[in-house]
Amino acid sequence: MPESRTRKSADAKKKQTAAVAKPKKVKTPASRRWVPPTFITVGLLGVAWLITYYIAGADIGFMTALGDWNILIGMGGMAAAFAIATLWK
Repeated sequence: MPESRTRKSADAKKKQTAAVAKPKKVKTPASRRWVPPTFITVGLLGVAWLITYYIAGADIGFMTALGDWNILIGMGGMAAAFAIATLWK
């Protein structure tokens, strides 16, 4: 015949609850205050590069030498700004 379950004593209950530890709080990452000014600056530099290329690119020697790479540089700056913006919490 099976034995009936016995009640746990108060000491046994304390030991069981002590064994189950409270979950540790996860520390939030450090402040990322540098992200907003950085992505705004990088994005505006990309836009400024494109505007300068379209308005005065023919008069600026190194921009003339770069040719269509100027578009990639400007768009790359804006894409980098969006990539940096994903770091913002």
